[in-house]
Amino acid sequence: MVDDLVLSNVTKRFGPFTAVDDLSLTVPQGSFFALLGASGCGKTTTLRTVAGLEEPTSGTIRLGDQDITTLRPYRRPVNTVFQSYALFPHLSVKDNVAFGLRQRGAKDVAGKVTTMLELVQLGGYENRKPAQLSGGQQQRVALARALVNEPRVLLLDEPLGALDLKLRRQMQIELKRIQTEVGITFLHVTHDQDEAMWMADTVAVMNEGRIEQLGAPTDIYEFPSSPFVSNFLGQSNLFAAEVAGRSGADLALTAHGARFAAPAGRAHATEGRVWLGVRPEKVRLAAPGEDPPAGHNQVRGVLTDTCYAGVSTEYLLRTPWGQEMSVFSANASPGEPMSPGTEVIAHWYPPHSFVLDRPAGQGDDVTQYSADPLGVAP
Repeated sequence: MVDDLVLSNVTKRFGPFTAVDDLSLTVPQGSFFALLGASGCGKTTTLRTVAGLEEPTSGTIRLGDQDITTLRPYRRPVNTVFQSYALFPHLSVKDNVAFGLRQRGAKDVAGKVTTMLELVQLGGYENRKPAQLSGGQQQRVALARALVNEPRVLLLDEPLGALDLKLRRQMQIELKRIQTEVGITFLHVTHDQDEAMWMADTVAVMNEGRIEQLGAPTDIYEFPSSPFVSNFLGQSNLFAAEVAGRSGADLALTAHGARFAAPAGRAHATEGRVWLGVRPEKVRLAAPGEDPPAGHNQVRGVLTDTCYAGVSTEYLLRTPWGQEMSVFSANASPGEPMSPGTEVIAHWYPPHSFVLDRPAGQGDDVTQYSADPLGVAP
């Protein structure tokens, strides 16, 4: 029996507000699946409907051949790990993990608890209280407590949000390792794009209660389907352009009086008004006196700001039409970054471009789709 989690036309309204809007989604059995989106996009409400903490206004939720839409939370074969951990402060680690098993009258509680603590690498911590543990260790206890009940789906509601950056990265690696070992379906809600890309097999980008794009992280990043996705999963430079025609397998485009090329195979629209996009790390800068490679797309500009970020330097340059463009340059060579005020040519290999539809209602102003200028994503 295939134990896929299937949401069909799920809608959840709170009075006049629609939090989840006719959402249909299949989470394959045994996958690590991420719901990614900004605050208020409906991702946590979706998770809560699966957990039984919210009842959908309409639609159905099935797990394998079982309809769980109206089941009470404690009758659903799912468990949830919250950002707050929700550990019992007066109980030891082993008693926290054993709590659900004892409630159900399970056998060999001690053996199951020991096995699960070994899985989350907390062997030897059995008798400590939560207050004696670090944040990452507390999160592992919460994870062990959820997994020891052998749920068919584990729901993760921003479980790493309270951890610092280094510890969060360590826990991302651990979560992926544990999911691979136990083989249980993980449905992970997060607003952190790096976290979703690092851990998930499949990412669903949510916006205003709907799924904007779904797929493997690499596919979504390299070929986003909309301006919103292009600047929520990563960061993009988008230029208002027009398709001028075809040149073999490429589209010929014009933007602000300049000519560009992009593969037709990387275009969601092949005529009329479009957005021409390129990721900042795909762009290179030619300093004064340097010539870009023949055939590269080119934008002249003046550097307005630089940010040294360790592995890369992030540049902002002002284009002739007033738009700011972002460029990430790897710090692979010694030397100082170029200074603001330097005239440069930003250039990139045409196959690194992508093309998005630009409907009549969308003007030339790209700022509504832009992430923070120096790469701090929302």
